Amino acid sequence: MLVLRRSLFSEFLAVVAYPLTLYLAFGVGLKGYIADVEGLPYPVFIAPGLITMTAVNAAFDESAWSMWFHRRVQRTIEEYRVTPITVYDIVVGKILCGFSHGIIKGVVVTGVIFLFTPFRFTLLHLLIYLVFITLGSMIFSCLGTIVGTTINKPENIGRIQAVVIVPLIFMSGIFFPLSSYPAALVPVVKLLPTTAAFDGARQALLHGAFPPGYAANLVITATVVFVLAVAIFNRKMSE
Repeated sequence: MLVLRRSLFSEFLAVVAYPLTLYLAFGVGLKGYIADVEGLPYPVFIAPGLITMTAVNAAFDESAWSMWFHRRVQRTIEEYRVTPITVYDIVVGKILCGFSHGIIKGVVVTGVIFLFTPFRFTLLHLLIYLVFITLGSMIFSCLGTIVGTTINKPENIGRIQAVVIVPLIFMSGIFFPLSSYPAALVPVVKLLPTTAAFDGARQALLHGAFPPGYAANLVITATVVFVLAVAIFNRKMSE
């Protein structure tokens, strides 16, 4: 958080630029060609997804890059071996750090989107939404921890984001309803944890709904990736 504070302006400028570009390209550029989606104006329909995308990407970036930097550059992974803390403490710390970055940057993007769209939500909807964004950020923080622990070349982290993370986010219906998929593919797409995070977050923020299937998906996925992150990091520390 101290590092974030020292470069606050540049961090916020960078984090706002990407979702704002997508919003202007899709929400503004295509709104004249796309009718209301699920009874909502298209710019409003995509707004929750852009906020969620900002938060989970920030969680992944913070965990992946900081873990890689501490392991390959600062060599603090050696210091972890002699401190009276457990592997669980370290991974939980990464999760909390990624979640904090994600929430702060998500709030900034929300403020910018408020300026361009009639997108609004109630406090109750926000509380339900926090369930999905918390679990989603935890999943992406754990994935970032795994990537930062196992990847040695920094350029490969960017490749994983481009080849794995971004396609999974776009497939989750961030810019289109899931009903656009062929009927046979919809059940498969709904099994993706990214779909649970993005579509569940949209339903929560816009309608105050709490899809139990999506919530269960996120809880199971978060548990699995947390166990994997701890096991992989523990093995790395023992090498």
